[in-house]
Amino acid sequence: MRVIAFFAALSIAGLSAGQSLAQDAAAGEKVFAKCKACHVVEDDKNKIGPSLKGLFGRTAGTHPGFKYSKAMIDAGAAGLVWDEAKLKEYLHSPKAMVKGTKMAFAGLKDDTDIVNLEAYLKQFP
Repeated sequence: MRVIAFFAALSIAGLSAGQSLAQDAAAGEKVFAKCKACHVVEDDKNKIGPSLKGLFGRTAGTHPGFKYSKAMIDAGAAGLVWDEAKLKEYLHSPKAMVKGTKMAFAGLKDDTDIVNLEAYLKQFP
């Protein structure tokens, strides 16, 4: 009986953890406010940073018309393609993941913010 109760508790804890990281695009739009000074997502135009429209599946350092750092171009040439896992890693600490990136943003520390931001960005393929 104790074993069943133990596994039931683990199952409930696992479900709760998964739900805490559920994607919320509306919350992600609020997180994107931190990015707006340099990036757009609604249009395919560059600002200080490249457009994030259609980001997922894009090879790093390849958006047309944007002058990337050599480090970001090299990261793309080495196989960095933006997906949820790579974006999460990058947003935690851009300068740690791509040493020499021009992006001055220090990063997002909250995984929920990152997951929500990803949900928001996915609305703009």
